[in-house]
Amino acid sequence: MRMSTIEGIATDPAFRHLSTIGGIAVDLRYATPHNFVGRDLYSPYDCAWLHRDAAAALERVVAWLKTACPDCTPLVLDALRPQRVQQQLWDALAGTDLQMYLANPQRGSIHSFGMALDITLLDAGGRELDMGTGFDDMTELSHPALEARFLASGALTAQQAANRQLLRGAMFQAGFVGINTEWWHFDCGDRNVVRQTFSRVL
Repeated sequence: MRMSTIEGIATDPAFRHLSTIGGIAVDLRYATPHNFVGRDLYSPYDCAWLHRDAAAALERVVAWLKTACPDCTPLVLDALRPQRVQQQLWDALAGTDLQMYLANPQRGSIHSFGMALDITLLDAGGRELDMGTGFDDMTELSHPALEARFLASGALTAQQAANRQLLRGAMFQAGFVGINTEWWHFDCGDRNVVRQTFSRVL
């Protein structure tokens, strides 16, 4: 497996900065205290990067939304997450069942290859669409796989489910793949291929 470092990312032609992608908003939650650890995990490093393949796919998301939902803007909540930060998150949940929400750093998070996004949508007023839970909500209500059950019980409203479906529609048509446990997380392509062929950022 090839390795890169976050210190050298700005000169690596395989990566693009989020500022080069038009039509998106960015609020990297791990660069703020607004995450489940409660502190900035990224400073002093700039983690607003994606692998160029994922960046191109995100541009397809923007283009699709201009037709399907012109009032909506993608809000990137997390993109490239260095291996060293993934380890900190893993350690923060050590000994708890919540580790199921994280990729084991030894195997490698797809975020650490710049090939995953945590993302939501903003409305015309710049407010996040109601998805039924917030970002990093580690409960079953966040699980796309359980949405039908929560819709039937009333724990998830029809509008919240429709908002999630809109997000998935935008991401899936661009080549992203969702996961069963987090409505906000999408991998760009097959995670096994990514781990085998892409460079991991330490």
